[in-house]
Amino acid sequence: MFKRQRAGSVVCVSCGYLVGVNDAKCYHCGRRNPGLWGFAPALRSLGSDLGFVPFVTTLCIIVYGLTLVTSGAGVMSGGPLSFLAPSGYSLILFGASGSYPVFDLGRWWTVLSASWLHGGLLHILFNLLWIRQLAPEVGELYGPGRMIVIYTIAGICGFTASSVAGYELGFLPIRILQGAQLTIGASAPIFGLLGAVVYYGRRTGSRATQSNAWMWAIAMFIFGLVMPGVDNYAHAGGFAGGYLASVVLDPLKTERIDHMLMAVVCLGLSVLSIVVSVLHGLALR
Repeated sequence: MFKRQRAGSVVCVSCGYLVGVNDAKCYHCGRRNPGLWGFAPALRSLGSDLGFVPFVTTLCIIVYGLTLVTSGAGVMSGGPLSFLAPSGYSLILFGASGSYPVFDLGRWWTVLSASWLHGGLLHILFNLLWIRQLAPEVGELYGPGRMIVIYTIAGICGFTASSVAGYELGFLPIRILQGAQLTIGASAPIFGLLGAVVYYGRRTGSRATQSNAWMWAIAMFIFGLVMPGVDNYAHAGGFAGGYLASVVLDPLKTERIDHMLMAVVCLGLSVLSIVVSVLHGLALR
């Protein structure tokens, strides 16, 4: 699958124009090493997200399965939203975020790991469907490397906002204003992808793109206000983080090689954050 092409022409991974496999620079968009050392055809076969959706799907399912296994008899199977829900201990062990893990236990890295955990069968199902819908679209607009960076930054911003709100505003009598003591899920970075689409529409002047993304973001946010257990601070923080990251990365500029390297670092740190969470949690037992 990942056979290297050593001669001939390939499609530039940024603009889609034909370039020589060994060309140092794309003559259309200016991207350096547009053939990616001859691996561009193999990488493009993974799709506009370069395999990010299968990676997220696989890792989330594996982590979700492990949280169920470590929950043992603590697995909940009540209503639809709590069907096959891991125990609180298991979620904390694998990297749940919130005011309790971050401030009371000092597990600050969980603002990165929490995006990969889920609290029930419907929770993980809906989030993975949203990622399958949005990630390839944002990958087309920004490039796969920048899409992954936006996704990661949005998750960090979302769970940081929720954790800080839970620590500082937990005394408030209204639930939706309290923040979260324990929070998980891919919805924070999903809102970040929506923020990226909103900024793309604004940056390019595409009102249809911008309005559609706003419509979905507002609808999901309102849904979170009326449904119990939804972390609205994580959603708002994720949206803001994704939007601001998109401003810095600018979709009208060509994606660069260092963006791809940043994406690899983001994915590596995400996996590492889960491993560190488990090792740290086991050491505290």
